[in-house]
Amino acid sequence: MTINLIFKIAAVGILVSILSQVLKHSGRDEQAFLVSFAALVLVLSWVLPYIYDLFITMKQLFAL
Repeated sequence: MTINLIFKIAAVGILVSILSQVLKHSGRDEQAFLVSFAALVLVLSWVLPYIYDLFITMKQLFAL
């Protein structure tokens, strides 16, 4: 895992929190939810390969 991934996740979190607050204050709660959900899917798509590698490593470790 690189430090760039952590910075990307932090940037997405900051942007989503700002967009969510702006949308909620303008009365668009549904769009705020969709923005948050889209960000969650985006971050999961970045992190999922690392989680998969972790499980493969754990499987190989305990298969000895």
